[in-house]
Amino acid sequence: MTEADCTHRHQRVSESEVEALIHGICFKTGPPRALGVELEWLVHELREPRLPVPRDRRAAAYAAVRALPLSSAVTVEPGGQLELSSLPADSPAQCLAAVQADLDLVRAELRGFGLGLTGAGQDPWHPPHRLLREPRYDAMETYLDRTGPAGRAMMCSTASVQVCVDAGYEEPGPRGHARRWRLAHLLGAVLVAAFANSPLDTGRLTGWRSTRQAVWAAIEPGRSAAPPLDAEPRSAWTRQVLDSPVMCVRTPEGPWAVPRGLTFRDWLRGGLPRPPTRADLDYHMTTLFPPVRPRGHLELRMIDAQSGDDGWMVPLAVVDALFDDPEAAEDAYRTVKPLAERTLAALDSGGTPAVTAPHDPLWLDAARHGLADPELREAAAGCFAAALAALPRRGVPTVVQDAVGAFTERYVDRGRCPADDLLDRVHGRQP
Repeated sequence: MTEADCTHRHQRVSESEVEALIHGICFKTGPPRALGVELEWLVHELREPRLPVPRDRRAAAYAAVRALPLSSAVTVEPGGQLELSSLPADSPAQCLAAVQADLDLVRAELRGFGLGLTGAGQDPWHPPHRLLREPRYDAMETYLDRTGPAGRAMMCSTASVQVCVDAGYEEPGPRGHARRWRLAHLLGAVLVAAFANSPLDTGRLTGWRSTRQAVWAAIEPGRSAAPPLDAEPRSAWTRQVLDSPVMCVRTPEGPWAVPRGLTFRDWLRGGLPRPPTRADLDYHMTTLFPPVRPRGHLELRMIDAQSGDDGWMVPLAVVDALFDDPEAAEDAYRTVKPLAERTLAALDSGGTPAVTAPHDPLWLDAARHGLADPELREAAAGCFAAALAALPRRGVPTVVQDAVGAFTERYVDRGRCPADDLLDRVHGRQP
């Protein structure tokens, strides 16, 4: 970033400038061609995952991982979760190969420290414990604690597979940004149900197949809810950004301010505790956690982390096929469209918008029941069938096609999700 760019980012912005910026930077439209994935992992002792990892050994392991020649960016989440964020790839095969190569290096490095990666949406063994002490996370914890324990659990105990797809064309049509935005939200509940993989918290059953999704649904709606889907995407997201509460105001020295009841629109109009800048807008948008977040591309944030060395490949391949294979995308849209009655925001008689994802009944049923919900099971069967047919057309390696097929047979065709395997073991139905 040049000195001029840095100066520009720290200049005061007006409400109209913010609206124009959000319109321009959140939905960058054009031919869908890029794919990315962000993988969050729980890091545990190899010999006994229930044991806590000593802080000094964890720190040394992470320093060694950061020194590896990876193509993915490496970050550490507040509770010590390790995240790999891929570069945008031109094809699913390219994305899969690059991330797998990085994971091979990371796993080998961690083994030298007696550590391993665990794929689960919620830490099944340990209570939330924040390891990172930084102003951002101090402020976030203070803010989220005001509405209950879900915020700390989200920060410190959850992990996901986040798939990133292009926003789509500007023009209306099957690959237009409005259709892809709508598809992402309708398909989201199906993805929650199919990949639910977190029925335990601190060793106890929670009653949810995806405890991770239940945690996100328990966070205040102003920060975690989707905009109404019956509105134009850019306008709806712009209103959401402006009307969402400000989590914190950064300061050069001392703890960051954590205001109460201050929306970004209020901040723009009032200018207190100091006038907001373009940098403040960019930061504010990183503190919003809807299930689909527009960041130039669409970031699908509702999928639990998956077990096994290659479990993460299945949601990546399925999402890519359902968004960027034209035939599969149309099949998926027709399949999930009947779910709209359970998930789209509507107006009640008093004119108040109904709750949206992830707080609406469909998404909560997906998190609680997985594919035991008959409508979600039917929708998942149609979507996975469409994805399987599209994988060869997308150039997905045979080994990944086989993994998607095996997942479909083991779970989707039987109305099950990965959480059901663990539930069977807990109840003695499996060794």
